[in-house]
Amino acid sequence: MKKLLFVLLVITLAASLLVVCTLVTQGKGEGEGGGKIAFVSTRDGNREIYVMNADGSNQTRLTNNPAWDNAPCFSLDGTKIAFDSERDGNSEIYVMSADGSNQTRLTNNPAGDWMPCFSPDGTKIVFASSRDGNLEIYVMNADGSNQTRLTNNPAADLAPCFSPDGTKITFMSDRDGNLEIYVMNADGSNQTRLTNNPVWDGWPCFSPDGIKIAFESRRDGDPEIYVMNADGSNQTSITNAPGTDWMPCFSPDGTKIVFASGRDGDYEIYVMNADGSKQTRLTNNPALDGLPSWGP
Repeated sequence: MKKLLFVLLVITLAASLLVVCTLVTQGKGEGEGGGKIAFVSTRDGNREIYVMNADGSNQTRLTNNPAWDNAPCFSLDGTKIAFDSERDGNSEIYVMSADGSNQTRLTNNPAGDWMPCFSPDGTKIVFASSRDGNLEIYVMNADGSNQTRLTNNPAADLAPCFSPDGTKITFMSDRDGNLEIYVMNADGSNQTRLTNNPVWDGWPCFSPDGIKIAFESRRDGDPEIYVMNADGSNQTSITNAPGTDWMPCFSPDGTKIVFASGRDGDYEIYVMNADGSKQTRLTNNPALDGLPSWGP
C-alpha cells in the first residue's frame, strides 16, 4: 500500500507539473524538427489537450470538458492521439482522432490507468495501471482489447515507451530502491536496469533511430535532461538551468528534443537541438503548459 501511495504521489506530481508522456515517431511536417506537438495546458481553466506546430504556432485546443485530460501520445501515422482522462470518475485510457474528434474510452476499471504510448506500427498501446494493487506496465491492442500485464513485482513500474522497431519497451521503476530507467522486450521478458545512482532517473524516450534514450535525472541537484546510449552507456547532461527540466521527447526526425521547463517561473514547453544547443521556448502564458508529445 505504501508503494502504491508513493507511485500515485509521483503521478500526481507529474500531472501537477504538467510533464511529458512520449512517443517515438517518424515523418516530416511543419516547423523545425517536423510534425506537430500535442501538449496539455490549463490556460482555459482546467487541464486540456492542445496541439501546435513544431515552431509553437497555431496552438489549438482538442479536448473540452470539466475533467483532467493528460499525457497525449501520437500514433505513428499521426492520425490518432492516445491520452488519459478522469472524465468518467477515475483515470482511464482514451483515444481520439488527431483533430480532437471521436474521443473514445479504451479501458474501464475502478483502478487508475495512465500514460499511454502507441507501438510504432500503431497496433498496440502500452500503459501503466494500478488495477492489480500497485503500478505495473500493461499492453493492449489499439482498440482496447487483450489487456495484458507485462511487469509483476511489488515496486512501481510506470512511464513506458516503445522502441522505434517495436521490440523493446523502456520504463521507470523503483524496484531497486529508487526510481531508475529499465528496458525490457515488448513481451515483458529480459527486464534490465540501465541507470544506477542514488537519485531519481525517469521519463525515458527513445530516439527515432533507437540509438539513444533521452531522460530526466536529478543527479546534479535540479532535474535536468540527459541522453544515453540505448544500452545505458555514455549518460550525458544536455541542459543546465535553474528549475526543473524534464519529460523529454525526440522530434520525428531525431534532430530536436521537446521538453517541459520551469526555468522562467511557470511551466512552459521548450525545444532544443538533440545535443542540447539552441534551447527555445515555444509557449508563453501565465498558465501551465506541458506534457508535450511530438508526432508526425
